[in-house]
Amino acid sequence: MTNGLTPREVASELGVTVRTVQRWIADGRLEATRVGSRVRVSRSSLSAVTDMPASRRIPINALLIANRGEIAVRIARTVRRMGIRTIGVHVSDERAADGADESHAIGSYLDGEELLAVANRVGADAIHPGYGFVAENPAFARAVTDAGLTWVGPPAEAIAAMGDKGAARRQAAALGIPVVAGYDGELQDDETLRRAAEGVGYPLLVKPSAGGGGKGMRIVREASELGDALGASRREAHRSFGDDRLILERYLEGSRHVEIQVLFDAHGNGVHLGERDCSTQRRNQKIVEEAPAPSVTPELRARMGEAAVLLAASVGYVSAGTVEMLLTDAGESYFLEMNTRLQVEHPVTEEVTGRDLVEDQLRIAGGMTLAEIGLREPQRIRGHAIETRLYAEDPESGFLPATGRLTRLHWPGGIRIDSGVDEGDEVSDRYDPMLAKLIVHARTRRQALDRLRAALDATTVLGVRTNLRFLRWLLDAPAMRAGEMRTDTIATLELPAPPITGHEHWQAAAVLLDSTDQGPWADGWRLNAPSARRIRLGDKERNVTLDAAEETAAAVRDGEVVHVDVEGQSLEFTLAPAPTIEDAVQRVAAGGEGSATLTAPMPGRVIAVRAAVGASVQAHQPVIIIEAMKMEHAVVAPMDGTLTSLGVAEGQQVRRGDVLAELRA
Repeated sequence: MTNGLTPREVASELGVTVRTVQRWIADGRLEATRVGSRVRVSRSSLSAVTDMPASRRIPINALLIANRGEIAVRIARTVRRMGIRTIGVHVSDERAADGADESHAIGSYLDGEELLAVANRVGADAIHPGYGFVAENPAFARAVTDAGLTWVGPPAEAIAAMGDKGAARRQAAALGIPVVAGYDGELQDDETLRRAAEGVGYPLLVKPSAGGGGKGMRIVREASELGDALGASRREAHRSFGDDRLILERYLEGSRHVEIQVLFDAHGNGVHLGERDCSTQRRNQKIVEEAPAPSVTPELRARMGEAAVLLAASVGYVSAGTVEMLLTDAGESYFLEMNTRLQVEHPVTEEVTGRDLVEDQLRIAGGMTLAEIGLREPQRIRGHAIETRLYAEDPESGFLPATGRLTRLHWPGGIRIDSGVDEGDEVSDRYDPMLAKLIVHARTRRQALDRLRAALDATTVLGVRTNLRFLRWLLDAPAMRAGEMRTDTIATLELPAPPITGHEHWQAAAVLLDSTDQGPWADGWRLNAPSARRIRLGDKERNVTLDAAEETAAAVRDGEVVHVDVEGQSLEFTLAPAPTIEDAVQRVAAGGEGSATLTAPMPGRVIAVRAAVGASVQAHQPVIIIEAMKMEHAVVAPMDGTLTSLGVAEGQQVRRGDVLAELRA
């Protein structure tokens, strides 16, 4: 074969990956001759895979990733492997985007005009939005294509059609796809929604008509709760999506959350890649996802996949997308919504299908058909994959968002880690609290669970409190092991008790704090006795001797604080001053009966103050509302009483532990 090309030469000439060429050879679309271990492809046979007119092929040479964190790193990994110039963006006070060939400062990830300006200035010919921010903004998608750039995602019209959850529900119903009973009308006044809620029945779910990610959702179990839920959902929806319209849906107790991954080219061809189970949720936020779903049979998979493809095709869908459904034990499935973007949990589908969905998106955006990327029919599912999300949050404080500096990070080997943070990074309250995803693949579900559990044991995060310890506990829960998790299962489980500190944890803190300079008489020296340090953890204090002390627990010092790994949680130890009579008197006075101090449970911004000085409040009544990471958190009165002082105002930034208000019985 005198004009024979190697698979790598074919890939370079056609602008595809070597893996794609190998698939074409394997399924017979490319004629190839094997001489020993070498494979050669005839140049004349390339016409079999280049039948698309040249005018339909859109080369992508430079891609701007309009996102941050782990998804930006994950996209960059594929883009760079494909030989495409990778352009990242970062807010001016953050470090440059990881994984990109270059990174440019911007003011906001939500500013579409600025993102387009950067793309034009640096010579990008395509934009990938990732998920969140501008990913499901039809106006931005349209602006990208109007500017002559390639949008790596669905058409603006498809985003708009499915982005409105009410319109999407009506579209699904028109196609004969079952939907949960609810209200998706245009009238949005409280009285209309109250009447609609009575018709839907309780319990029901209030959720924004725009956006996704569980933001703004509220479960309402009785009519008296509806007013507060509507107000909170509207506020959160407006802040997160710029659209405060709501829909109501009957809340199905004990259902499973199952979603179908679809992939469409620009020529009307579509296919589904199986399903993912995302039932393991807390407050409508996904925690663990897996593929395939333990509850889905081949027949049910085919039926749900057909419905998902039908819905996506009806709006002219292109690229990767996800159709989310609720599944009952009786095998009934109900359409929830369609996410017109790549999902956070897409890696589990990649693991069981052997595909790279970002690569597929880029090939499709460049004009290729599903057949050309090796997709003519639904993919065969291989083995089992599970993913868990590591969040910066404090399970022992009601899962409130956590902030701080990552003083130590250790990831396990042998599994896939999708992360956008490095040791030394600051975790703020400006963005979603997810730090990383741990993904495993194995032959069976049980093996995958065991691999993931071992990986969590081998993970260390210090400096910021996380849900790592909670995840270890969750993977051992009987319902998880049995594949019986539902969307409301976690709410019914008794959560693990706070971590227990042992002598080795106090000892590790004492060793690292021993060199702290607090004056000539504060080095732990005692006459005729072993040296000691007085250490504080929260409201607990302990004298720790330093004779022959060794660091026996994972710990790291950051300034005047030592972060110690206690059962997978990062706890903060500091030096405590020796107790004095004056301290004791102050503590007694502060802890007197009949008074209480309200403090900020996490850093954030005060968005509402519900009571004025002198007002009477009841126990559990919200007094101050704080927003952190686009979620609302109410600081409530611990008892009946009168507000005697107020230390904050609406719009004020607060730190964890700041005094917000005081009240007296």
